[in-house]
Amino acid sequence: MTPEQIQARVLYRDGLMLILDKPAGVPVHAGPGGGPNLERYFDALRFGFPKPPGLAHRLDRDTSGCLILGRHPKALRKLGKLFQDGKVDKTYWAVVAGTPPQEQGRIELPLKKQSNKTGGWRIVVADDGQSAVTDYKVMGRGDGITWLELKPHTGRTHQIRVHCATALGCPLLGDPQYGGPGDRPLHLHSRAITLPLYPSREPVGAVAPVPAHMRAALATCGFTESATETLGA
Repeated sequence: MTPEQIQARVLYRDGLMLILDKPAGVPVHAGPGGGPNLERYFDALRFGFPKPPGLAHRLDRDTSGCLILGRHPKALRKLGKLFQDGKVDKTYWAVVAGTPPQEQGRIELPLKKQSNKTGGWRIVVADDGQSAVTDYKVMGRGDGITWLELKPHTGRTHQIRVHCATALGCPLLGDPQYGGPGDRPLHLHSRAITLPLYPSREPVGAVAPVPAHMRAALATCGFTESATETLGA
């Protein structure tokens, strides 16, 4: 991306943080083998500050949408505490195969990382795993797929993907690792994020536009741009 392109993805900016509309398919930081990543473009997001912002949390490589950056170390410590204390309200949109048995509910299944013989890994439900809680609500249905709104109350790796596949029997489109159709990109979007950053003010946040790769499936489930005003974030 050019500096202008990543700057155009800023959804919110103040003296403490930025909220960025992360594109799908790009890891937020370099892995062990290096390669393209979002952090390499952060210098274009200084906006007059002496150093680039840093990641306050993570999104998976193939997940799009709201990503919070802290603009200096003190801001990152404050943001980290808000995430740790569960005070950050996160809303995700996903399109899944099939349909859940209920219109809405809460999933509480502990998760842990399981390594395999080839050096890879996946997340599994396990009694000795970390606590993981996700609320879900059906937003629309169509042609064997369902549009879900999800609110994770914990931040476990692949939490939404595993909870949908295991608890609901509805793997995400584009998620063959957990049983979903793999003929398209992952249909998981960090739609909105809100947090009480300033004690004397209302919570601040942002809403990320629907990415191009999810528009067709969402439209099949009844999504329209005008509907977002009544359907919420």
